[in-house]
Order: sequence, then C-alpha cells, then structure tokens
Amino acid sequence: MTLYDIIADLRREHPTPAATETLDLVVTELGRTRDNLKSTAAALDSKPVPPGGKQVLAELMERARAAGLDDLDFGPDPYDKPPVEPLDVGTAGIGALLVISSIAGVALAVLAVVMGLRAIFSTGG
Repeated sequence: MTLYDIIADLRREHPTPAATETLDLVVTELGRTRDNLKSTAAALDSKPVPPGGKQVLAELMERARAAGLDDLDFGPDPYDKPPVEPLDVGTAGIGALLVISSIAGVALAVLAVVMGLRAIFSTGG
C-alpha cells in the first residue's frame, strides 16, 4: 500500500467537498515535499484547511503512520540540478568542430548576401 492508496481510500470514504479539497491540498503539497507526509502536514499548518478537513488530515496521518509511510525520504530531487559531468577530450573536440563549422556557415551566408547586393547595385547604376 502506498500513501496515494490511502488518499484514494479516504476520497471514497469521505466524498464531501471539504474532504476532497483537503486531500487535493495534501497531494499538491506532497509534490513539493517529495512524498514526505510529515513535511506536508507541517506546511499545511500555515495554510487554511476547509472546515471538516482537519479530521480527514488527522485520519490520513494516523493511517500513514500505521503503514510506516508518514516520513518517507527519497533524498534530494534528481531533477533540481543535474550533476556536472567532466568534459573529455573527444567531446571538447567535437564541440570545437561544431563551433568552427557554425561560424564558417554564418560567414559564407554573409558573404553570399554581400556579393548578391553588390551584383544588384553594380548592374543597376
């Protein structure tokens, strides 16, 4: 059983708008705390919870504690800042060749435009 299974069970057991809104707040906050219910509950203490939502939140905490899911720790967010990889010689060489070929392509395009404009204005005057 996961934390989200418990939330789904509570949604079925408490089909009231207040319970639904409270559980929506919990799921939103779980996304920010990387599924740590203790941190989520602490963050929700400072936010207004709909009337009747405190009982649903307390029941969620009780069930999660009984299942051992109230204080999950998945470590730091891997998508926050990816680790910097060292640049090897082969990759640096490929990058240098790409830079040189890009500059050469732009230079050739500018040269073609200048020569075209020169041909247009030299025959017209």
